Amino acid sequence: MFSSKEQLSISQVMCFLHEWDQANKTVRSRMLREFLDKNTGKTCPELELEFAQVASLFLSRLTAWLRLTYMFGTCLDLQLRAVGVFLSASSNHQYMMEFLEVGGVLTLLEILGQDKLKEEDKTEALRLLQIISNTGQKYKELVCESYGVKAVAECLAKSETEETQETAAALLESLAHGNPKYQNQVYKGLIALLTCTSPRAQQLVLQILRIVQPIVKSAHHSIVEPLLNLLRSPHLEVQHEAIELITELMHSEVGQALLRGLVAFLKPTKERIPKHKILEDQEVAKTTDSLPALLQQAASAKTIRILAQRSEDVSKELLSLRVIHHLLYAMGNQQHADSQRQASLALEHFVRMYPVVEEHVRRAMGTALFESFMHNVDVLHLSMDDIQADILRSNKVNISCVTGESSDD
Repeated sequence: MFSSKEQLSISQVMCFLHEWDQANKTVRSRMLREFLDKNTGKTCPELELEFAQVASLFLSRLTAWLRLTYMFGTCLDLQLRAVGVFLSASSNHQYMMEFLEVGGVLTLLEILGQDKLKEEDKTEALRLLQIISNTGQKYKELVCESYGVKAVAECLAKSETEETQETAAALLESLAHGNPKYQNQVYKGLIALLTCTSPRAQQLVLQILRIVQPIVKSAHHSIVEPLLNLLRSPHLEVQHEAIELITELMHSEVGQALLRGLVAFLKPTKERIPKHKILEDQEVAKTTDSLPALLQQAASAKTIRILAQRSEDVSKELLSLRVIHHLLYAMGNQQHADSQRQASLALEHFVRMYPVVEEHVRRAMGTALFESFMHNVDVLHLSMDDIQADILRSNKVNISCVTGESSDD
């Protein structure tokens, strides 16, 4: 037998559910707002007490309405937040299983792919997916088996708000932890995201890759090209994260390929002016079109300096790739002052570390320019004339190692 208090509570819940079943969109919106005000942050036992031990009856109604209306965005924010009350409640296993059994994960993932829905709604869907992912390995696997990595990655790439991007990135990171069956899928999804166009998304993906790379251990060769291409970014925060990841990959399977790429980018290939710019000022057009390559040249020189300063083994590897010849060439690039400065700073490290490099650089530069270089390395480019720049660009320095043979052809 129920006590009079319990009977009253059951009666109130039945009236609430009956009102919900008969309500239109406006009334249901009001009911959801009241539910959120009253129950946000409650535990599972507290929710059961509030709903006379039948809270699942309301959750089932809520999820059914969500599945029927999410494509139209009907009260979607309120619906998702209400579901979140159940999924985020401590001791929520019962609610979690009920939500998953009716296809809750697929519904949330489908919300991410709806172009017409608000970014705020997608952010809320991502938060719910992260709650599910954080529950344990089998839940992470369920999200991944439902093509969740692809859906979340596409959402991150297309999103125009930082909050959605950050929430999507946090979910991808969550899916990579404690998920051995699908961690490589997440890793490759992150690599694919390196080609997205949003600077904030690029920064977030690089940060997560630095966390995920030690988890997967082996570096995939497909990371090399898109990672090096991010050195073309005019956004310093993106360049910084790219350089840090390159540094951490030095002793991986792709370390050699990254070094070859960095050295090659010190001598960027000439890019043809697009036809639609033929009638424009060709000097202006040339500079504009080549700017990404010039940014990449400067960033490559900076990265080479950082790598060489941190590891003598890497320094010697760079020497075998004719890095001195390429740095001298970059120093002579009068189109981009930062390329000249970064190349000068990198070259200074090798000159001070290895006498054989100092000897060949002095011979290539000439005594006067070399003395100026050693005393004013940071600002040498400001006083460099056309003849000196041409000498640097046409240098023939060929140092293959610091102990073996070297020559100036």
